[in-house]
Amino acid sequence: MAREFRHALGDMLDAITGIERAIAGKTFEDYQADWLLKHAVQRAIEIISEASRALPDEVKDIRREIPWPQVRTIGNVLRHEYHGLSDRIIWGVVIDELPALKAAIVALNKKFSAP
Repeated sequence: MAREFRHALGDMLDAITGIERAIAGKTFEDYQADWLLKHAVQRAIEIISEASRALPDEVKDIRREIPWPQVRTIGNVLRHEYHGLSDRIIWGVVIDELPALKAAIVALNKKFSAP
């Protein structure tokens, strides 16, 4: 299995960590009211989505609990359906879905890190 995908794991982890820092101490109402915060979070999710495309199926199969097709397609929604975005849905992704994705990425990073 090629290891060129490791950069994508790093990019995904960096984006998740950035989101965590950006929303620390923030409420949904804070998120809704802050244009810059919303767009930064959305951009980070786009990066996560795009980076996930670089992961081989064999790598994603190791963490089957992650809905990889949804991770992949949310970037398209953010890029092309932005006018219909729901703040509540994006906030839900950040609060409910990213912790599990982060745990999977950390585990994959450990598994495939250079010796």
